[in-house]
Amino acid sequence: MIEHKQDQAQKDTSMSRYLAPLVREIEPSGIRKFFDLVSGSKDIISLGVGEPDFSTPWHVREACVYSLERGNTKYTPNAGLPELREAIAEYLYDSFQLLYEPSDEVLVTVGGSEAIDLALRALVSPGDEILIPEPCYISYNPIAKIGGGIPVGIETFAKDQFKLTAESLKAAITPRSKLLILCYPSNPTGGIMTYEDWLPIAKVVEENDLIVISDEIYAELTYEQKHVSFAAMPGMRDRTILVSGFSKAFAMTGWRMGYACGHRDLISAMLKIHQYTVMCAPSMGQVAALEALKNGMEEKDRMVESYNQRRRLVVQGFRQIGLECHEPQGAFYAFPSIQSTGLSSEEFAQRLLFEAKVAAVPGQVFGLGGEGFLRCSYAYSVNQLTEAIERIGKFIQKL
Repeated sequence: MIEHKQDQAQKDTSMSRYLAPLVREIEPSGIRKFFDLVSGSKDIISLGVGEPDFSTPWHVREACVYSLERGNTKYTPNAGLPELREAIAEYLYDSFQLLYEPSDEVLVTVGGSEAIDLALRALVSPGDEILIPEPCYISYNPIAKIGGGIPVGIETFAKDQFKLTAESLKAAITPRSKLLILCYPSNPTGGIMTYEDWLPIAKVVEENDLIVISDEIYAELTYEQKHVSFAAMPGMRDRTILVSGFSKAFAMTGWRMGYACGHRDLISAMLKIHQYTVMCAPSMGQVAALEALKNGMEEKDRMVESYNQRRRLVVQGFRQIGLECHEPQGAFYAFPSIQSTGLSSEEFAQRLLFEAKVAAVPGQVFGLGGEGFLRCSYAYSVNQLTEAIERIGKFIQKL
């Protein structure tokens, strides 16, 4: 009788039966699930978080503080401060030759993540297929599902430097294909796309009447070639919702400041959802973002040069300890192959954590093509990176 009552009490306290089936089916973040293992552990060097190790530049923080001291704590227009939207439009034109009208083709969002969510919710109907080159940022797939879409992975390969090819894109397209999500420079691979790489992709997009969400959050983090926006390709501006933000280039992850740009009809639809859900991005964050665009380019360039030095250090280090590693041309991630060890990505990452005290993300959480790889962020100090590679080398020797 007592056991029966205890069982009944446990059943009664579960609220999962009230959850939407779609939400129940979505797996928790593969990255977060793995790093729960790190919690409470000591002496661990983490290469797992995609976050700059720099603080937001002082003058950016100061602009925010000064704005708060003046009492600027009210709502802004739903689309964002007019002066910030103008600065974003000017920046995109000067840097990437993209022309947007600040008044109705630029939307300030709560990070790039909200911009992606808004774009998908504005465009996706139940049953629409969303094409996603993989390995990719882990949020695309679940957000597409939440919007009622069907994510379709397109595998990319190290031998191609993880570039999307026109052939693989064509092979994935069906009559239900509606959207293509792009992320170059790539998280997790560090791959980029050149003008020549984009040309055949743009042709396939036009021939198949696709809309594109181009996540260009790492646009400023390229090392040997300047970033080329997909929206700048001939005929692609009005087909593309460009998503970006301030987190990576300006070391402003916690500020949650992003933006979306595109054809006014698309941005207007996104704005309708935005105004009913979050109202507007935080006013103090918008002030800081404006300062970053106006006066933060020198600090940004210094951070990029530091990442470039670390990039060379990490790639060379992995190769010296016997791990194949394609050379990332953007973002701040290395994606070394661990296939020579005979371990799966998850087993390698877990053993590396517990035996060598180094945390990295197993590649399979990033989708097709990720198995057999490990994502390692090099947005950490040189000392941390050097020690981490030394520990990984010793771990591999023991294997």
